[in-house]
Amino acid sequence: MPEEALSIGEVINLLRDDFPDVSVSKLRFLESQGLINPGRAASGYRQFDPEDLKRVRYILTQQRDHFLPLKVIKSKLTLWERGEEPGPDAVEAVEDTLESDGEPLTRTDLLRRSGLNAAALDSLIEHGLIHPAADSTVFPPDALTVAIECRRLFDAGLEARHLRTVRLGAEREAELLRQLTAHLLRADSAEARSRARDVLAGCADSVQALHRAILTAEVRSLLHE
Repeated sequence: MPEEALSIGEVINLLRDDFPDVSVSKLRFLESQGLINPGRAASGYRQFDPEDLKRVRYILTQQRDHFLPLKVIKSKLTLWERGEEPGPDAVEAVEDTLESDGEPLTRTDLLRRSGLNAAALDSLIEHGLIHPAADSTVFPPDALTVAIECRRLFDAGLEARHLRTVRLGAEREAELLRQLTAHLLRADSAEARSRARDVLAGCADSVQALHRAILTAEVRSLLHE
């Protein structure tokens, strides 16, 4: 690994083979979110030392291999700096699923990173599993996870029309939680909103765990029919 300070362009060149979508704007975004903090030359240009480069590589690996949002990666970085690595339970504990985190995706990025073709993405949009912005060219970060999992289900033989069942189930679960916290969400105070957020986060985790347990039991029963 080079010992001298690297420019942002040199860092990109070193990482591009492993992370083809790395770019100047991506590294600037990571800096704006507090995940990296490269030094500055007298001229004001960013300078990355070997530790900065390792840090960027770690962050990009977590995004690529584990699809972790930046807030989770930021929490893991503290342990990584000490040479430790949290287990799955620690990751789940720090993840705030209600926080919209990460960069919006263009349609081209979403197709490339998910492995979907254009027709498959359009079918997911048509059936309400992915929601683009108003101009249909930008997608929220969560769309990548949906797209990747849908691609896996497509590979198994399902179609977007079949997956509407999953969407409808999630919408019913969200409506249940909305009813539970409606009085807090209507209240005009920061304390009530904060309480609503805590209740929604905790209950969403419980609903997800319940859903997984019930689904696992149902799938297990299929093997014994």
